[in-house]
Amino acid sequence: MSQNLKFLIILSTIFLAIDFYTWQGVKLLTQGWSDKGKLILKLVYWGYTGLNLLFFMSWRMGWLQFPHLVLRMVTAIFGMLLFAKLFWCVFLLMDDLIRLGKWVGSLFQGAPENVLDSGVEKSKGISRLRFLSYLGFGVGSTFFGTSLYGIARGAHNYKVRKRDLFIIGLPESFEGLKLVQISDIHTGSFWDRKAVSRGIDMIANLKADMVFFTGDLVNDLAEELHGWKELYSKIKAPLGVYSILGNHDYGDYHPWPDHTSNKPPQADKSHMSPMQLKNLEKLKESHAEIGWDLLLDEHRIIEKNGHQIAVLGVENWSSKARFPKYGNLKSAYAGAEHIPVKLLLSHDPSHWREEVVNQYSDIKATFSGHTHGMQFGIDSKFYRWSPVKYMYPQWIDLYTENEQHLYVNRGFGYLGFPGRMGVYPEITLFTLRGK
Repeated sequence: MSQNLKFLIILSTIFLAIDFYTWQGVKLLTQGWSDKGKLILKLVYWGYTGLNLLFFMSWRMGWLQFPHLVLRMVTAIFGMLLFAKLFWCVFLLMDDLIRLGKWVGSLFQGAPENVLDSGVEKSKGISRLRFLSYLGFGVGSTFFGTSLYGIARGAHNYKVRKRDLFIIGLPESFEGLKLVQISDIHTGSFWDRKAVSRGIDMIANLKADMVFFTGDLVNDLAEELHGWKELYSKIKAPLGVYSILGNHDYGDYHPWPDHTSNKPPQADKSHMSPMQLKNLEKLKESHAEIGWDLLLDEHRIIEKNGHQIAVLGVENWSSKARFPKYGNLKSAYAGAEHIPVKLLLSHDPSHWREEVVNQYSDIKATFSGHTHGMQFGIDSKFYRWSPVKYMYPQWIDLYTENEQHLYVNRGFGYLGFPGRMGVYPEITLFTLRGK
């Protein structure tokens, strides 16, 4: 038996167990239904489960090929329903644990009670069981409804966030300069071109002096850009559009047919197969075709009215072991030492704390992305929270230490879940201010 088939059997068993447990709650809440209604519900419920398993196995085993959009939407809805069921199961489990505890306690009292049955017909457990079932159903339904809203409305709910960025030693000629940052486009995830086009128009209409794109133009493949380059080329700026690569741009997560190395990602890219390297070169060329200046451990000197600032850009560099360290800030910095104000593009915000703050005090501002704010959380001016904060202390918005700034953009696109819940896509408009 292949490893893939073993994996499918184990995963399918888990899914069936969750569905069976949830079904107990469904039966409880539909006790008053007619026999015909119960039969129809049963056929729909288990028919949906069967279709899901068939779809999942056909996809994983390569029996059928599905259009990218169909695959993304089906898996998204499946995942949303799975989590909704899990929420419901938590409440059902609470009642089971309570009844189990009562039964164990009764054993020590010498008079075991019949508390392990459902208690549907009688006993005081009826009201508690019904209450927890309704509560679990309500929580699960709320999660599912919120997720649908996150896809339908949140995915392309673009927000322009305006920030004054105060920089010590900013040359007078750059006072008031308008700088736009976007990040994490993830082209291969888009499912509504019209909405994305509206977001690109919002960027273009800001008429920025300079634009930064801080990585992850694609999910894996350069071919994702087919049909999108012309749209992205609408992003222009008189002082230039500067871009870098993010962790997804290297194709490290794609199963390349000619991949033979078992090595983890290497800084010199020696682990990459010929097909992966070709894909990477094609992506680099695409940046130029769009009209963006891709910085690969390089810098550019920006001159205005005789004054200069330096824009540095590094390849992906992360302090997290699971993400690659391709970048070399020392190389990007070399030759720009004499420029008093340096702005850095680095995809992963962990780079700032690990290397920039400790070793490069004259890099006044670092612009990052990567986290997406997890596409889920609370994001208000009064309170911000997302599970991703426990992995990345600097996970969205502005951070300052010793007059050095880090801005973590929330991202323009989405990955995995095709939507956003609470943390919406961002276009950042900075106004540079001297200090």
